[in-house]
Amino acid sequence: MQKSLSTRTHICPHCGFVEDREINAAINILQKGLSTVGYTVSYKLGEFDPRFFVGAILRGYDLTLDPRIPAVERRWSVNALTCESLYMTYFLTAAFYKFVELPDFADLKAPLFACANENQVKGTILLAKEGINATISGPPDGVRALLEFLRSDPRFADLTHKESCSEKLPFYRLKVRLKREIVTMGIPDINPSLSAGKYVKPEDWNKLLDDPDVVVVDARNDYEVSMGTFKGAIDPKTKSFSELPEWMLREAALRDKPKVAMFCTGGIRCEKSTAFLRDRGFDEVYHLEGGILKYLETIPEAESRWKGECFVFDERVSVGHGLKSGTYELCRACRHPISQEDMASELFVRGVSCPKCHGTKSEVKKQALLERQHQIELAKSRNQIHIGARYDAAEKKAQSDAAD
Repeated sequence: MQKSLSTRTHICPHCGFVEDREINAAINILQKGLSTVGYTVSYKLGEFDPRFFVGAILRGYDLTLDPRIPAVERRWSVNALTCESLYMTYFLTAAFYKFVELPDFADLKAPLFACANENQVKGTILLAKEGINATISGPPDGVRALLEFLRSDPRFADLTHKESCSEKLPFYRLKVRLKREIVTMGIPDINPSLSAGKYVKPEDWNKLLDDPDVVVVDARNDYEVSMGTFKGAIDPKTKSFSELPEWMLREAALRDKPKVAMFCTGGIRCEKSTAFLRDRGFDEVYHLEGGILKYLETIPEAESRWKGECFVFDERVSVGHGLKSGTYELCRACRHPISQEDMASELFVRGVSCPKCHGTKSEVKKQALLERQHQIELAKSRNQIHIGARYDAAEKKAQSDAAD
């Protein structure tokens, strides 16, 4: 975008980007997809360089960086704001996977752990002979450094990822695990890189939903579906992904129409599910590219067919349109997502029980959970970290384990 620089400019010492401070900068802000006082527009992380935030605030605007960048609550002076200080206000989360032959996958564990640890990145990375599956979070520069490290391997050169932001780090620890499968289906010899169904971009998904010749299947587990789904989608009511193949083999509805369309959180379960169907003679099989998360990120809420919230496997618990943090929390006793209604129940005791697990714990276990919750609240009152606290000994042990 062309801009007329005035004599009132500021050069960021960290990036060297020149910012003008003209009054008509509001137009530029809106075109870049920010939210300003008096305006509400959508913002997608990755569409432009965060240095534009610097220029916007230098122009004197109080910004609410909505929906996934923490609010900047006050005006910043020219000398106070830099790109570095902006970057320190939020954590970047990246989710990615790729089905690719990795005969040396065990050898990747130690260097991946070292790179992530060096860049203060937390999360979970799964490695298997069939590929990689991960969700990571940390300082934006750290996350991007890890992605760059991965893409330096020719097998991951075309790795794609989905981004979102949060004010709090959604993971407490870093885990790099070696697995038999990067998503456990329990069916050998499936190769999604060769036989997965046809990708459907989020922009084309609504049209497919309207096709009368399509049966739509939610490939996620029952508790995930209960939080939100696409209207009209079949719920297989599975407790785990490994139950889905048996359901697909016996479900008559899949044979009632010539086309099958599947969706899941990020796309990985659908790649395996559609490959399973194609290997068993289903011809027209489709799946939502990038999964629900890409749909919620891409499609405006006014045009969306999604109803409810989407469960995510980190401390955010759930997200909604625009990948805004949702209203669900996690029961620390049973690890089940709980709604605001659940938390209003007399059966809910924070850290100890919820309506789904009340009455299932022994007295000894309940007392242990009560004590843990007490320690969490005590640490919080002291502004200390309890869950996920990093001690030197624990860190050294993790590094040693990664090298084994």
